[in-house]
Formats: sequence, C-alpha cells, structure tokens
Amino acid sequence: MNKLVDGEWIIDGDDATDDGSFERQETTFRDRVRDDSDATHQPEAGRYHLYVSYACPWAHRTLLVRALKGLEDAISVSVVDPYRDEDGWQFTPEKEGCTDDPIIDAEYLREQYVQADPEATCRVTVPVLWDRQEETIVNNESAEIMRMLDTEFDDVASRDIDLYPEGYRDEIDRIIDEIYQPINNGVYRAGFATKQEPYDEAVDDLFGALDHWDEVLADQRYLAGDRLTEADIAMFTTLVRFDSVYHTHFMCNVQYIREYDNLWPYLRDLYQTEFAQTVEMDHITEHYYTTHPDVNPHRIVARGPDLDFEAPHDRDDLPGNPPEDVDSSSGNDSRSR
Repeated sequence: MNKLVDGEWIIDGDDATDDGSFERQETTFRDRVRDDSDATHQPEAGRYHLYVSYACPWAHRTLLVRALKGLEDAISVSVVDPYRDEDGWQFTPEKEGCTDDPIIDAEYLREQYVQADPEATCRVTVPVLWDRQEETIVNNESAEIMRMLDTEFDDVASRDIDLYPEGYRDEIDRIIDEIYQPINNGVYRAGFATKQEPYDEAVDDLFGALDHWDEVLADQRYLAGDRLTEADIAMFTTLVRFDSVYHTHFMCNVQYIREYDNLWPYLRDLYQTEFAQTVEMDHITEHYYTTHPDVNPHRIVARGPDLDFEAPHDRDDLPGNPPEDVDSSSGNDSRSR
C-alpha cells in the first residue's frame, strides 16, 4: 500500500509478505478522548471531527456508534471518495455522498496526517478522529474510536444507549478479539493473499468462524446474548459487505451469508435496527471493485446480488431487544438497496 515516509507520500506496493500472506499494518495515532479533567482530549460537543469512508468496514463501525448514540450534532463528519487511487483517500465534494474537508481544506486525507505529524511514517487510513482544539489527530484505530464514542461522550450524546454495558464487558472484548482475525480481517487475508496456501488457510479460518457464530446465533439474538453491543457492530460491517463484495471480489465464495440459517436473519435484524442509515452500498461496491487493480485489473463493478435487507427476520422471538431509543422497524432508510 502507498504510505507516508517522513511526511512524504511514497508509492510502495502491496502488504503481502514473502510467503504470500496479507499482513495488516499497525495504526499510528493512539491517543484517547477521556471524560477526565486531566485528559488532553476531553469529550466536548463540536470539538471533534471524524473522517470516514462509507466503503470502509473499519470506518463504518465508528459511524454506527455515532448514529446509535445520537452524536451527530456533537461530532461532525467528512466522507472521502470511495475510489482510492495511488494518491490515497481524496475529498471530492462534487460527488454524491462525499464531502469536503472543513478543517484545513485538504484535497487528500494524507494532508491531515502531515498536519498532525510533519514527519509521519505510516499508512493513511480511515477512520480518523481529529481534535479541533489541539489541532491534531487523536486516534486512527477503529476499535479504539468505537469504544471512545461509546463510553466517553455520554454527556453530549442525545441517546442514553450503552453498547459496552457492565456485566458484558469481558464477553464483548472476547468476541471482538475472536472475530477479528478469522472474519473481519479474514476476508482481507483471503482477498490479498498472493499464494494458494495462505489463501486456503484464510478461507478455512473464515468459514469455520462463520459456521461457529451461525450456531451460536440459533439460540440468542445478539453475539453477547440478549444485548446489542459493540461486538454486533464489529460483526455487522463485515457481514453487510460479504455477499456484494467479499464473496466475489475476495474469493470468499464457499458460501453466501444469505445461505446461513441464522447469520442472514441476524444481519437483517441489525440492518433494520437503524443500521441501514449508515450503509451506502454504492460506495462499498465502487470502492472494492475499482480500488484493487491487482485483484480486479479491469475495475469492472459486479452487478449483483440484489439483497432484501428489509425482509422479516423473526429474531424478535429470541430473548433480548434493541435499546429502547432505537427504532427496530423495517421502515428505515434503504439506500443500500
């Protein structure tokens, strides 16, 4: 992947190792917003800005927490172009669903990274949480931003929703860790493998994990039991992309999610619990099919499938309900269809 080296943009190639496996690079900015008077970054309405791509599953996690917690008025957002060429994530406000950069009027996201650290050596990724007051990046690690938005911004959130509740935290952390490598990162391990053996290993891990969670969800509504939590958000952003892009583009074609007895209704249940408003399937398909020329050299966007995320799911018969303030009807924004 292309990246910054000492603040300069370098065309660097891919992330495959010598054995042909895909290795995800560590994120760079790891500060925290804390609800503490001694913290450098304290939660305040209007202070923070989130940079995302609708296409990116990691950025999608943060958009979901922002929406479910009711942080739209407290934390502003910029959306980059789903197409990413060798110059990286770009701001194209003239394109539907995309925005400009209100912070430094940048053309490319990498400019924010250099603004925060003129000697930055790292990949330029989304999401990015920016602190207007300190004029720097707080964090660009999706799991940590998700957790901060969920636990540190209650005083400026318009909804009293807890996605990391006491009594569930160890289980939530365990599940997020357990699904990361085989599922969330597993689709990339399969899609970006350059040799047969690491591809086979990734696919075996992926579908072994999907089979496992399909069995778990036969008797419980959510991954951690009867409560909607961060674990479900981490799973949703992979599942909602699976049949449209990962199955075909990343050769994760052993089975569609829509063929699973429990994962498919579980996905529809989440989608209909206000998750739909954060899904932009046009951005998702354009990004994946046009941005990885090593995988899809002709950049042809696959046409199907036509998925009905609004179909009845019948999972409300299982123990547990969505948070009280969240609409679980099927009348949500259906922009992904």
